[in-house]
Amino acid sequence: MHDEKTVQRFIELRSAGWTFARLTTELGVSKPTLIAWSRKHRFQIHNLKAIDMETLNQKWLASVTDRVDQLGVQLQAVDALLKQRDLSQLTTPQLLALSRQLREEIERTTGPMQFIVPIGEIPNSEYHEQMQQWTA
Repeated sequence: MHDEKTVQRFIELRSAGWTFARLTTELGVSKPTLIAWSRKHRFQIHNLKAIDMETLNQKWLASVTDRVDQLGVQLQAVDALLKQRDLSQLTTPQLLALSRQLREEIERTTGPMQFIVPIGEIPNSEYHEQMQQWTA
């Protein structure tokens, strides 16, 4: 029988992507036992992987809010330049295109607004079977 420390170490290493062969060498546990542990602790392993991926994502990629804020700042700068421009200038179409692209990116990043209410929380006087999800 293996102690709980070994099992926890297995979960940590497996969530970090270690192979069964490498784990066998590191922990001194047979491959069939590791496979059984993997099945038994699959949700914990999966959740640790997700946490690690989220940490990497936050480290290297802006959050949705930060990205939308950055796009908004760029859009304001482009719009300010457009207000100063004479539409007959050559670079104006490029600024108009950039403005459109920034707006589209903001819309893509924020996605459609959705209001979803569990059926049990809708007052009987307002419940209609046809309306279970509202999308704006």
